[in-house]
Amino acid sequence: MPRPQRCRHVCALPQSDKFGPEGVDRSNIDTIIMTIDEYEVIRLIDLVGLTQEQCAAQIHVARTTVTGIYETARRKLADALVHGKNLLIEGGHIKICEYAGTCSVTCCRRSQQCKKERDTNE
Repeated sequence: MPRPQRCRHVCALPQSDKFGPEGVDRSNIDTIIMTIDEYEVIRLIDLVGLTQEQCAAQIHVARTTVTGIYETARRKLADALVHGKNLLIEGGHIKICEYAGTCSVTCCRRSQQCKKERDTNE
């Protein structure tokens, strides 16, 4: 019997969860499904610039788990881009950050959004 999967901590759901080629009837194109935790690993490593070890600490899993998630996510992204497939971000065993607006982690997207809103209102 396999070990139960640990819940992955995610700062926020993606702002857009559907992507695909423009100017094509999207209903006739294959769809790649990327889980929310795969999206979060791509965001933390490729956009924010964290190491795999820092990413693992952020989402509360082992570094080796992050490596596997990262490889799978990049393969899905490449398949969608190269073959012109739809990309849908949904699902996964996740837990959304419960500290919206008060999170002290600098790479937390919710923390950054709340800071921008405070700066705008001042």
